Amino acid sequence: MNDFIFSINVTFPIFLVMVIGWVLKQIGMLNDNFVTVANRFNFKVTLPFMLFRDISSVDIKAVFDLKFVLFCAIASSICFWAIWGVTKLFLKDRTMRGAFVQASFRSSAAVMGLAFISNIYGASAMGPLMIIGAVPLYNIYSVLVLTFEADNGDEARDTGKIKQACINIAKNPIIIAIVLGLVVALAGIHFPVIVDKTVNSVAQMATPLALIALGAGFEGRKALAKMKPTLWASAIKLVIQPLIFLPVAAYLGFDGEKMIAILIMLAAPATPSCYIMAKNMKNDGVLTASIVVTTTLLAAFTLTGWIYILRVMALI
Repeated sequence: MNDFIFSINVTFPIFLVMVIGWVLKQIGMLNDNFVTVANRFNFKVTLPFMLFRDISSVDIKAVFDLKFVLFCAIASSICFWAIWGVTKLFLKDRTMRGAFVQASFRSSAAVMGLAFISNIYGASAMGPLMIIGAVPLYNIYSVLVLTFEADNGDEARDTGKIKQACINIAKNPIIIAIVLGLVVALAGIHFPVIVDKTVNSVAQMATPLALIALGAGFEGRKALAKMKPTLWASAIKLVIQPLIFLPVAAYLGFDGEKMIAILIMLAAPATPSCYIMAKNMKNDGVLTASIVVTTTLLAAFTLTGWIYILRVMALI
């Protein structure tokens, strides 16, 4: 019972913040425009600031674990390519394929992931290391699948689209923030207090604002619009991926903070930025929104279950 209570205490506070966002939307304090602007603001400003702060503040040379980073990168890559390959066999609608693949493999690792790790361990170097291994690939792979599966007919595969995909990858604010954070950390650069406080002030907005926006953007009708692919994507995201890779992680000797970081990478709900990217790149926004909402709702229970199992097995 103590282990179950521990798991509930880890997961539910985060989702209760989302409930607050939903309530505020229902009483008219927040609207759809707020959700759109907040998600864009998070994606382009607060989330990059948070990633830069968390990575640049870690002594990478002291805590770097090549085995852990490689595991995160390889597991993320296997998930992406396997899901895309299987999806091409069963989903004929190209725009649905891109949305399905992105939302199935891409976790809200930076926003919810760091929040979960912080709830359990406080300050942790494993969260930023997991982000280094997985989040850049999340964004690169998302741009690739959304470009090649977009609703553009044959144009989706021409040289211009490939060039545009490369440009989008290079301009991605999350990737830029991670690279800059790594440079600062490896170079041992220390900013003046006034700069640190400014960066921290902006970064602190990322998680609560993202959770409020997620809750405010919850729409039951959209979640029900495409239920079959939504449930399949949710099962892949929340159950199948961790079911396959958590035993591998345990076999390789990962536990504690590393195991929690791996769990978040594999089993956290789909990130809200999936919807922004899908819509902007002419993919299925309705399906993406449905998957984001459903995985976010169900993750309160599935993550609690996974944390409980890991706790009972003395892996965390």
